[in-house]
Amino acid sequence: MAQKARKDRAKSNAAALTNLHTGTLIINTLFVLFHFLIRRRSMVLYVVLSIPSFICEYVLESSGRPKYDPSTKALQNAGEDLSAPGLTDYMFDVIWVTWASVVLTILFGNWGWLLWTVVPAYGAFKGYGLLGTARGMAGMQGQQPDNAAPVAGNRKQRRAA
Repeated sequence: MAQKARKDRAKSNAAALTNLHTGTLIINTLFVLFHFLIRRRSMVLYVVLSIPSFICEYVLESSGRPKYDPSTKALQNAGEDLSAPGLTDYMFDVIWVTWASVVLTILFGNWGWLLWTVVPAYGAFKGYGLLGTARGMAGMQGQQPDNAAPVAGNRKQRRAA
C-alpha cells in the first residue's frame, strides 16, 4: 500500500511541476514579447522581482521531482509532497503573486509591480505573529500561577492541615 501512495505522490508532483513550468513559460514569454513588440516596461524591475520566483521554482523542482532508475524505470524517490502546507505553500504563493504582478504590469504599466509588495508584507505579518507567540510563551515560562492548589502530600499531612 505504501508503494501506491508513493506512486500517487510522484504522479501529482510531476503534474504540479509541469503546470508550474508551463505557466511560468507562458507568463514570461508574454511579458518579453509585449516588452519588445508593443510597449516597453522596466526590464530591471522584471528581472529583480522575478528572481525570487525563479528560485522558488527551482527549489520546488529539485525537491519535488520524482526520481526514477534509468535502467529499470522503477520509482526511486517520489519527491517531497508539493501539496504540503507551510514553506511549500509560501513558495507557490511567491510564484503566483509574481505571475499576477507580471500580468498587471503588462496591462497597467510598471505600477503593476506594486502588487509584489504583498510578498514581503505577508512575510513580515507572519513573522510578527510568530515573534509575538514566542514572546508570550517565554513570558509564561517564568511565571507560576499564584492561585495554584497546594500539592497534596500523603494522608498524614492532609489530616494535619
